[in-house]
Amino acid sequence: MDRAAIDGELKAIIADVLGIDAAQAAALGPDSGLFGHLPELDSMAVAGLLTEMEDRLDIVIEDDDVDGEMLETYGGLLAFAEAKLVRG
Repeated sequence: MDRAAIDGELKAIIADVLGIDAAQAAALGPDSGLFGHLPELDSMAVAGLLTEMEDRLDIVIEDDDVDGEMLETYGGLLAFAEAKLVRG
């Protein structure tokens, strides 16, 4: 899966899990704030987001992998997803 495909799928996951408009998700850039910036992304939504990422990207996210930095910006979450896919 290349970067553009990961980016598109991650934005689709965000739109689906948070119930936001696809255009709003598509507008997310590397510096777009996530946790603490999107009211839809609360602690309960984080669990759903991570579970959906595991299912749709076919990755495993360990509890130790999750930190505030990866959820702070869209760029951080995208980098995390890319790293998980590279590592398998």
